[in-house]
Amino acid sequence: MSSALRHPLPGDASRATPEVRLSVEQVSYAYAPNPSQAPLFTLEAMSFQARPGELVAILGPNASGKSTLLKLISGSLAPLSGRIFLNGFETHSLPVKTRAQRIALVQQESRLLFPSRAWEFVMQGRHPYGGGLRFESEEDILIANNALAQVGATELADRWMDKISGGEKQRVILARALAQQPLLLLLDEPTLHLDIGAQVDLLESLRRLAAQNPRNSRTGFSSAAFRGDDSLRPAARNAFFK
Repeated sequence: MSSALRHPLPGDASRATPEVRLSVEQVSYAYAPNPSQAPLFTLEAMSFQARPGELVAILGPNASGKSTLLKLISGSLAPLSGRIFLNGFETHSLPVKTRAQRIALVQQESRLLFPSRAWEFVMQGRHPYGGGLRFESEEDILIANNALAQVGATELADRWMDKISGGEKQRVILARALAQQPLLLLLDEPTLHLDIGAQVDLLESLRRLAAQNPRNSRTGFSSAAFRGDDSLRPAARNAFFK
């Protein structure tokens, strides 16, 4: 997981150490329709860490809680017990805008809500840095173009998103996440629906980005965690479900 297309944010050093970017500490979760009912789903306590420049694959059978763990790490869910720290701050306690600047989550399915060209889609990654309605700045355009270049998608900039292949679309979606300049990149089954060639290209892009200056705050991303099947096992250090 590598350092990000991101400017450092004030106070990031309060709890962080040079060795650990993400710390998942005895985190558990349970879901029940209401407090009087027994949980329908339980995620047992687990712990692991991710360091700058590192990729972590979250593997396990269906319905084992992989997507739930990603949501907990992203801060969109609060854990039942335990704590999750990113660069020294509990993720679910961060303001939504701050979380969007520090964490980029690539969902399993990224629906196109309206027609857009690839560069417009990537520019959505700059929204966490704006205030209300605004036009993109020169810096936003530079960061979006750099993100497209990082994933080898510069030639797709003016293509319509619904006219490109699945592998090309996944690269553009990754570029949008990089345009957020995140400390942490989360991907939910990033190779789903991709043919084997596109899977290899995407995983090689993640490896290359993670290896590029993992402590430089303007390239790549700081850490990445992704869920998938056993085909992703060679791509990263693994966090397994028991």
